[in-house]
Amino acid sequence: MSHAAVQISGVRFTYPDGREALCGADLRVEHGQRVALLGPNGAGKTTLALQLNGIHRPDAGDVEIGGLPVTDPNLAEVRRRVGMVFQDADDQLFMPTVREDVAFGPANLGLRGDELASRVTKALEGVGAAELADRAPHHLSGGERRRVALATVLAMRPDVLVLDEPTSGLDPAGRRELIGVLQGLPITQLAITHDLPFALELCERAVIVDGGRVVADGATADLLADEELLHAHRLELPFGLDPRTVPPSRPR
Repeated sequence: MSHAAVQISGVRFTYPDGREALCGADLRVEHGQRVALLGPNGAGKTTLALQLNGIHRPDAGDVEIGGLPVTDPNLAEVRRRVGMVFQDADDQLFMPTVREDVAFGPANLGLRGDELASRVTKALEGVGAAELADRAPHHLSGGERRRVALATVLAMRPDVLVLDEPTSGLDPAGRRELIGVLQGLPITQLAITHDLPFALELCERAVIVDGGRVVADGATADLLADEELLHAHRLELPFGLDPRTVPPSRPR
């Protein structure tokens, strides 16, 4: 069997205060899939995602990225393979210009000169932000900052993209622009989100995490059409939205 993009098997994780956040979580994501991670606050979604690049390490169980175990000797390569886009874009933008922010990661890998410049240009073009290269990040709109933060990750050419509440704080236009960008990326994506219409539009597959486990896994429209399932896990669609009437997200 070929290696999955992400393989999480029997992962358990307890925080120092004694709270068990993951209780034997299992998840397999194939290359190129877009998967929404849904669930109530405190369910373990972000904790699960932070296992993927070794920010948190399991107390038990195994995590692999493209067949590579997430262990100390492999952390540098794992963190190149897994790009994290955090909820607050300002956590990832700290240089005087957008160009310098996007160049920061590849430069740390040793890229210089034309190769570095090309990497930066392609990353910014990929998120529709090439015209922002010489702007100061703190002068950008929320949607622009979110796209630039995404470009800083894409410049590292990861295999897996993890997005934590990617639509948080965006206005409708910024949200629409972000969806368009993400739909055009030929990369495995995991989106942690409470925005169920966003999950429905972007992701062909969804998993519901609750109590530190994956409790449901299936086509996004099917899960969101199950009112009893949503109610059991404190999830709620906007009034009037019927997921069965929304065209399905197309896998690439």
